[in-house]
Amino acid sequence: MAGAGHDSFLNDEKRFILSLKGLSMGRCRGTRLVVFLAFEFAVALSADRLFASSVPARHRSRSDKDINAIGHRRIARGSNFYRKNEAEIGKEFSAAFEQKTAMLRDPAIADYLARLTQKVARNSDADLPITVRVIDSDEVNAFTLPGGYQYVSLGLLLRLESEAELASVLAGGIAHTALHSATREMTREAMARIGSIPLIFVGSGVPPVGKSANFLPLTLLSWRREDELDADYFGLQYVYQAGYLPECFSQALQRVWADDETARLSVAMAFRPLPPLPDRLKAVQKEIAEVRPKQTAMTVSTPEFELFQEHLRVFRPKELTPKNPGSAAQGPL
Repeated sequence: MAGAGHDSFLNDEKRFILSLKGLSMGRCRGTRLVVFLAFEFAVALSADRLFASSVPARHRSRSDKDINAIGHRRIARGSNFYRKNEAEIGKEFSAAFEQKTAMLRDPAIADYLARLTQKVARNSDADLPITVRVIDSDEVNAFTLPGGYQYVSLGLLLRLESEAELASVLAGGIAHTALHSATREMTREAMARIGSIPLIFVGSGVPPVGKSANFLPLTLLSWRREDELDADYFGLQYVYQAGYLPECFSQALQRVWADDETARLSVAMAFRPLPPLPDRLKAVQKEIAEVRPKQTAMTVSTPEFELFQEHLRVFRPKELTPKNPGSAAQGPL
């Protein structure tokens, strides 16, 4: 069950949707616009206060905390209009994405990633098969589509220094699949359209023509940040359960996302799609210290990972290989 604070927030959201429906029946467009803008401004201020300096309080149920319950519990909560069709939706999204994106298709890379992915997935709550594919790009990027389709860039893979760090990246995506984050977000967007929640433009300064995922209510951005914290929480459990040193999860976060620090600092907190890196690190370190039992023998890396990295470097000239930021990169997003 969700925490009382979360339930209260959902109830407030329902009341707001009902109030918007009432407003939409009024005749004064100007009044509605003023109310909408005032609401968005108020949400922006409250969200900044919420995320500015501390890790948001997260309620965790007993089963959430129980590693032995992995694979036998339900961690995805909330409405989901698309759950039954998620595999089909993900297949379509994946095919469309790969049609317009340069992919790195190498049997040795695919085989190693598949074996490591299955090792982590067997120790997870995911109820869909996991497919991991590599984007042929020096940019650092990773994301998960509906249906268990996970994408990581070549640039990201080249930054990692151990198999445990790679397992951590994969575990975060697997956790999003277990949480059904993508289809739950689609559901929220659908509910936002039905409820006539005023949408804001997030991205470049020129709004695109027609429909765009860049138009998101601030409440959806807040939920997206919560989803990311949840994926970190459960992903760390999967890494631990698969036998990897959990501290490598926080190392992976720093190694992959610390370079976004400067860019993200220029964006108001309420408009960021991800939680600040210090908040994520603090939550992960708290979980390592308080939730994870101590074990003596845990894997950091393997000879297979070293061979994997050597093989990756074949695909990029040495001067184009992204520099590793190392452990010194610890600033906020």
